[in-house]
Amino acid sequence: MYYLGVDVGSVSTDLVILDQDKQVKEKLYLRTKGKPIAAIQEGFRVLMNKYEKAEIAAVGTTGSGRQIASTLVGADAVKNEITAHAVAALDADDEVRTIIEIGGQDSKIIVIKNGIVTDFAMNTVCAAGTGSFLDRQAERLEIPIEEFGDYALQAKTTVRIAGRCAVFAESDMIHKQQMGYNEGEIIRGLCEALVRNYLNNVGKGKEIQSKVFFQGGVAANKGMKAAFEEALGITVAIPEHYNMMGAIGAALIAKDKVEKTGSTNFKGFDLAESVFSANSFECQGCSNNCEVVKIQENEIVIGCFGDRCGKWSNKLAV
Repeated sequence: MYYLGVDVGSVSTDLVILDQDKQVKEKLYLRTKGKPIAAIQEGFRVLMNKYEKAEIAAVGTTGSGRQIASTLVGADAVKNEITAHAVAALDADDEVRTIIEIGGQDSKIIVIKNGIVTDFAMNTVCAAGTGSFLDRQAERLEIPIEEFGDYALQAKTTVRIAGRCAVFAESDMIHKQQMGYNEGEIIRGLCEALVRNYLNNVGKGKEIQSKVFFQGGVAANKGMKAAFEEALGITVAIPEHYNMMGAIGAALIAKDKVEKTGSTNFKGFDLAESVFSANSFECQGCSNNCEVVKIQENEIVIGCFGDRCGKWSNKLAV
């Protein structure tokens, strides 16, 4: 039997399949591109050729698109990213005390004591320091994002770059280039600026204790890891599946849920060939005027979400 985890984010949609020993048997990284339904279907087209519906014992969803993903796949557990990342990290190493997670559009810090999340924080409106910002700078410098870390580690000196705002950081980088600094020095300075920004905002007031896990796609950047270690004065560990921890956590949570309930709500991989549509309407039931999103599969309404009171979302609840 296998356990499926689906993490739908603004930049990527990650799918993971775990075996009964909680080992990763399959992992898919897909670009969401503003179309979460299409991304999930794309992933399911790959998986349907390898697994049968009956082999999936449980499915969990997480990420900013967890509700829509739950409606599509028939999730047994729907959890926020904080819980999912913490569960995955603790399963990998129960000595984890702090989780630094930086993804495509957001970043977060999770503080754990005695196996329980005791504090957390996320970035607010600015994407400075996230994966999308680094992608943009890699494109501007005409350097593959995969090589960013190597450039930073090769730099003999560094340069201070303003990192509190994405717009100012880019302007400052251009200014430093005009002053004659090379790409490696600028990238190293950028990594250090992004770490300062993270610690002064997301990590402000948080007690960062070892063991520290660095998760999310940005953890692949060796320069960011080195900058965090220098700023914190402690070793920062990167788990094997650093960019899939949300999906892994969702699968683990679903596994525990189904072991208690005894059955799964998983709809199967056939949804890869279904025709889905989504539209919204404003509920007039009260003064909240909630925007309710209605999901249809092959012209049949399969779920609604977005309402605060549950009037619509509970209507088609499984």
